[in-house]
Amino acid sequence: MEKRIALIEGDGIGPEILAEAVKVLRCIEERYGHHFTYVPVCAGGCAIDRYGTSLPKESLEACLDSDSVLLAAVGGPKWDGVDPSIRPEKALLAIRKELGLYANLRPARIFSQLKHASPLKESIVEKGIDFMVVRELIGGVYFGEKKTETVEGELRASDQMAYSEHEIRRIAHTAFQTARKRNGRVISVDKANVLDTSRLWRKVVHEVAQEYPDVSCTDMLVDNAAMQIVKDPSQFDVLVTENMFGDILSDEASMITGSIGLIPSASLGESRRGMYEPIHGSAPDIAGKNIANPIGMILSAGLMLKYAFDLDEEQKRIEDAVEQVLSDGYRCADIMEEGKTQLSCSEMGDQIVKTIRTMSR
Repeated sequence: MEKRIALIEGDGIGPEILAEAVKVLRCIEERYGHHFTYVPVCAGGCAIDRYGTSLPKESLEACLDSDSVLLAAVGGPKWDGVDPSIRPEKALLAIRKELGLYANLRPARIFSQLKHASPLKESIVEKGIDFMVVRELIGGVYFGEKKTETVEGELRASDQMAYSEHEIRRIAHTAFQTARKRNGRVISVDKANVLDTSRLWRKVVHEVAQEYPDVSCTDMLVDNAAMQIVKDPSQFDVLVTENMFGDILSDEASMITGSIGLIPSASLGESRRGMYEPIHGSAPDIAGKNIANPIGMILSAGLMLKYAFDLDEEQKRIEDAVEQVLSDGYRCADIMEEGKTQLSCSEMGDQIVKTIRTMSR
């Protein structure tokens, strides 16, 4: 298989962790006879420094011309004072919009080797944490009309939250199709007791549910969902929700798994092309020290193989290698514990590559 992959190193620890993901992908190429062409793309804070904008036209075109996009991390306090219209995060919003990436899939799964690292009680963790948050990605309040005006002598700001039936319907289909590959249960999260957008959301999700009689569908208000994630996460299989709710709930879900450095994500649209990234930030405080955890980035590359290229076996090989490395007692600084072997960022990448090479096909 030949594929073209756009690589966005971005800022902070981005170059370090992306290098390890590429190292793993090159190993997969070698093991399975694939050929990937890697196209460096400048976006984020580094692009502001170099070009005066977070997403130059050439960078967007490179993403559009690729079969998939692999993103490390963008942003940092260095760019807090720049014009809001060119902030590093604007690059991500623009790429999502131009590529039509309306669905963000973020798994919340705890590795058995790291159960003790979860902030939840042992009795809760033992019941299991393994669910998927399906977040609508290019609608809602983040993309609605924004206005700041002076009213009766004082500033007044507003942000519009809007959704169409079409936008809700397509993300609902993604959730139900995802549930079919898992345990067949969807919980739709909204605020239908208060918001008109949520009442429309609930109506459309229930209509789509009729097309999936093999998948159960229930509703949950967002404030209750936030509580239930820490009270009993084992009850969840697939959570589907709108953009802002999904942003908050998926971050909460990531923290109960023990470390934000381990969680990948996939942003998908109508086509096979998507954008894949770890959920953590650019961590500028540890940038350049070779101590960042690259596992979330490496697992994101695995999701790319699965969802963009239909390489399920190769994705499973990466996931199994990560589990084996953790079982063998190797850790990065963020998940280090007594009696284990601490590895640097590059050493962790090397160890995962070594494990992939020694595992039988």
